[in-house]
Amino acid sequence: MTAPDRLAPGDPAPEFTLPTDTGDPLSLADLRGRRVVLYAYPAAMTPGCTKQACDFRDSLASLQAAGYEVVGISPDKPEKLARFRERDAITFPLVSDTDKAVLTAYGAYGAKQMYGKTVTGVIRSTFVIDADGKIERALYNVKATGHVAKLRRDLGLD
Repeated sequence: MTAPDRLAPGDPAPEFTLPTDTGDPLSLADLRGRRVVLYAYPAAMTPGCTKQACDFRDSLASLQAAGYEVVGISPDKPEKLARFRERDAITFPLVSDTDKAVLTAYGAYGAKQMYGKTVTGVIRSTFVIDADGKIERALYNVKATGHVAKLRRDLGLD
C-alpha cells in the first residue's frame, strides 16, 4: 500500500457527517464559522491515545477561549467512544469513522511505519481548520505525548 495523499494549508477540509460518542451526528459544516482542531488517533482507551485525549481535555478551556473547537476522530464504534469519554472524562466530541473514509480523505489512514515495519492503519495526525473550512495546518505522524503542548505553542497560545 502506498502512502496516502496528504492535505496542505489552503486545501479545503474534507466535509464529513459522522456519529459521535453520544450517537448524535456531527458535521464539519456544523462548526463552520469556528476554527476546529480535528485530531486523528488509532484507538480509544490505548495508552498513547488516552494521553493525547487527556492533554486535549486539559487544554480545552484555553483552546476554546482562543476560538478553537476540538474534535477527535478514530475508527472506533460510538459505543467504545462513549466508554472512553466516560472513563477519562473527555469533554469534547469524539467521532466514529468505522469505514475509515474520512480518515482516508484527510490522509490519516494508510501505510505507516510501526516498529520498523510498514503497516496499514491510522496515522496519528492533527488538522487545524479555519472558520471557512480550509486547512490551516496539517500535521502528520505526531507523537501522542507532548503534541498538544507543541500545538499550543505553534498556535501562539503559550
